[in-house]
This record gives sequence, structure tokens and C-alpha cells, in this order.
Amino acid sequence: MQRRNFLGLGVAAMSAVLAPSALSAIDYRKTKPNTWTAHNVKDAMTALYGTTATTESGVKITIPKVAANGGAIPVNIQSDIDAKSVALFQDANPEAAVAVWTLNDKSIINFDVKIKMKASGSMTAVVEGKDGKLYSVTQSLEVALGGCEG
Repeated sequence: MQRRNFLGLGVAAMSAVLAPSALSAIDYRKTKPNTWTAHNVKDAMTALYGTTATTESGVKITIPKVAANGGAIPVNIQSDIDAKSVALFQDANPEAAVAVWTLNDKSIINFDVKIKMKASGSMTAVVEGKDGKLYSVTQSLEVALGGCEG
């Protein structure tokens, strides 16, 4: 058997084993469309979770106190909560929702993303626990140069 054919069979076998049964992401843009058009954090959270009631503990968000450029603000979200999902919101841009991640039993909540913010404001990370509760943290930052203008 030729090497390429052998490798092709291995890739095909792995694809069959790791078929979509391992993937279970929820398309929040289709299932919760009002989340993505909400203009403030409260409305976006209500559209996504049905409430804004959260416990402010168990979630850590790391962002700079001052962002030199709003075009690429590094954000890190961490938590040890046994969770179903994690969401990130901000209050400086026209739409408040930034991202929502669906988690599985093996997920580790330690996400790094970069986002744009046109002005100074705050970011809120929400963790939806498997216990049905919402946990959150909010942190403010100053943006020296807006991401949408510069």
C-alpha cells in the first residue's frame, strides 16, 4: 500500500470516530437572535439568559486598566465553576454581546480573546452554571484610541 493511501485511510478513520457526535455547539445567533441586537448589557443578558440576576463571584476577567488602542483589547476569562456556557458583554459599542461559548464536561474556562471597543467602558463576563445560577464579574477600562476610528 502506498504511503498516501495509508495516511488517507487513517484520516478517514479518525474523521468517522470523531464525527459530529463530539461537537454540540449551540448557534446562539439563530436560537437567541435578540442577544446580538441588544444595545446594552442588561438587554443582551435578558435576551440570552432570561434574567440579569447574577452572583458576583467565581469568575475572573483580566483586561488592561488602560488600552492604548481599542482595536485589539486582550481579554482573559477564567472560572472553576462547573458550567454550561460563558458569555462576554461590553457597553461601549452599539451591540453589547461579544461572544458566547458552549461548554462540555471537559471544558476548562480559560479563554483569551481580543475585542474592539470604540470608547472607554466596561466588560462583563457571565458564567451559566450547571446548577442553573448565573455568576458574573464586571470590570471597567479606559480606551485611549478607539478601535472603530483608528
